[in-house]
Amino acid sequence: MAHYALGLDIGGTFTDIVVYDQHGAASYSHKELTTPDAPHRGVVAGIKRLFESEKLAYRDVNRVVHATTLFTNALIERKGAPTALITTAGFRDTLEMRREHKYELYDLFIELPEPLVPRRLRVEVAERIGPNGTVEVALDENALLARVREVVAAGAQSLAIAFLHAYANPVHERRAGELIAKEMPTLPVSLSSAVSPQIREYERTSTTVVNAYIKPLAESYLDLLAAEISKLGITAPLFMMLSNGGLTHIAEAKRVPVQLLESGPAAGALAGALFGKRSKVDDVLAFDMGGTTAKLAMVEDGAPLIAYQFEASRAKRFAEGSGLPINISTIELIEIGAGGGSIAEIDTLGLLKVGPRSAGAAPGPACYGRGGTEPTVTDANLVLGFLEPATFAGGTMTIDRARAEASIKPLAEKVGLSVAEVAWGIHSVVNENMAAAARVHVAERGHHASEFALLATGGGGPLHACEVAKRLGIGKVICPPSAGVASALGLLMAPARVDRVATLARKLDQLDWNAFERAFKALEAEAAEVIAATVTGASAIMVQRLADLRFVGQGFELVTPLPKGPYSAKALPGIRASFMAEYKRMFQQVPPVGAIEIINIRVALTAPIGKAALKVEGGKGTAMHALKGKRKAWLAARAKFVEMPVYDRYRLPVGSRIKGPAIIEEASATSLVPAGGMAQIDRAGNLVVSLKL
Repeated sequence: MAHYALGLDIGGTFTDIVVYDQHGAASYSHKELTTPDAPHRGVVAGIKRLFESEKLAYRDVNRVVHATTLFTNALIERKGAPTALITTAGFRDTLEMRREHKYELYDLFIELPEPLVPRRLRVEVAERIGPNGTVEVALDENALLARVREVVAAGAQSLAIAFLHAYANPVHERRAGELIAKEMPTLPVSLSSAVSPQIREYERTSTTVVNAYIKPLAESYLDLLAAEISKLGITAPLFMMLSNGGLTHIAEAKRVPVQLLESGPAAGALAGALFGKRSKVDDVLAFDMGGTTAKLAMVEDGAPLIAYQFEASRAKRFAEGSGLPINISTIELIEIGAGGGSIAEIDTLGLLKVGPRSAGAAPGPACYGRGGTEPTVTDANLVLGFLEPATFAGGTMTIDRARAEASIKPLAEKVGLSVAEVAWGIHSVVNENMAAAARVHVAERGHHASEFALLATGGGGPLHACEVAKRLGIGKVICPPSAGVASALGLLMAPARVDRVATLARKLDQLDWNAFERAFKALEAEAAEVIAATVTGASAIMVQRLADLRFVGQGFELVTPLPKGPYSAKALPGIRASFMAEYKRMFQQVPPVGAIEIINIRVALTAPIGKAALKVEGGKGTAMHALKGKRKAWLAARAKFVEMPVYDRYRLPVGSRIKGPAIIEEASATSLVPAGGMAQIDRAGNLVVSLKL
């Protein structure tokens, strides 16, 4: 009987492959360099190497789960399909006008993201739906088809349709979709009423256009990947990780690929929640540092926070309002341009800067010997003695210390310091970059970082986690086993999840309660169809109801968890109390009076897939049996190299304690325990480091 689950996580530098044995609750993993020009090649090569080395049978795989940053990168790098937009007469420039909001008020040279659709491919059609859903102007079907022919002749390869108030009545969009499918059946079409059926024209149009922009890429890539995996002899279904931390089947992923934009980072957040629970720590900052970026997500009460809108392709990374708004459910996180491949340089003021430019996988850091010459974080860590050249990335590649030193030497000469001192500077600056971003992210959500433990994953997470934690005032760091591939393992523990939304726009005390309940039931039925197509025989389906609520007169809403249904007039006090509690949690006080209105209703359905157990075997004997030897590594407190003990993590028994400074190595990651720190392997197999602050 097939009993392996296969997880595939494509990052900017490495592709992680994990096999989870559902019978033995054991896992096997491999890191393969990402192949940016054809990502599926790295996936297939990695699968082959792992299955051959562990003597696994392809026929024993019963589930394949995939996460990727491919679609986000295509959006950021503007490498999607030439896309056209068809909209209501008079609304051609919605994407250009945005919200007329300057994210930096006094910047006279402010840069806003260019619309994904150039004006020549934005066309209008006579039609009009009122805000209450009534048809005010019928759709001009002949004009519609004429406009479609024009944009296709002009080079459009994908089409977005966003008609005014289509969230209230999608009849015109659906008719347009039918007509276009009949005349041009191979042209990818995205309807706003199917992608983002909610109020606010700019955000709905932006989301639909992004979906259309990446849709041809998603369709071709997912079909190709499925075919290549099938050629290996793996006949198991392929599932995709969504931005909300749930899984869906391929057909749904290809229908609305905008849901996949944050699939890679979402997997890391899930891993953080999973391993935090195993150590009985429910509030963690899930810190995932890979080769290209670092990600941080807040996990409260054992679950990552969910947001219902985010910005992609920001003109300025941390400036809210400088990107493209996307209306999808996503795990709330922050991405930082800090990874092993982040490039260091001296700026015009003579200051050391690290990132956001990255060497990525091609050519990669200088020490990879693949053509890179600029100094990176990985080069600095190698020079500092924190990495072992022969066992880097599980021994899949050898890195060269001489090349690393040569890349840093020009910077050292420029500032008049030694190569080692500059390397430590690079290490410190990237740590401060990550800590500063995390500090702001946590504070904006009403918390202080010291309230959390820091849970580190990714190839670079455990190496940098303790220094980042100290800068944040965090006293506990948790490094799970196989931390370098933990995100891929998180994929295999994820449930199926479907989110649906609809706009209602009614005052709470004027609701038609029967219609209100029917609206929720309709969303739940639609979501349940996707769950059923994803999980065969799903039985333990959890249903969560939410709503976007606000006081009458306010411009924006709070997404509020609601009491369980079914709803009648008796539910009014409970819904009101839920909103008041959420309002107070967010703003610390609640206005004494004010009518409440409900704008959108939401449902989230989840169903478990497979088991979430994981068996971790520790070593035998004492920590001394795991001592591999010593090597010279940089000790900041003395500003010099010292002989530092190096331990084999796989041989460390549960309960063993290691006093810092020390280095603990495993195939996919290296943990650095600083001076004054104490590391211990707990019963869950996690390495828990207590820091002296």
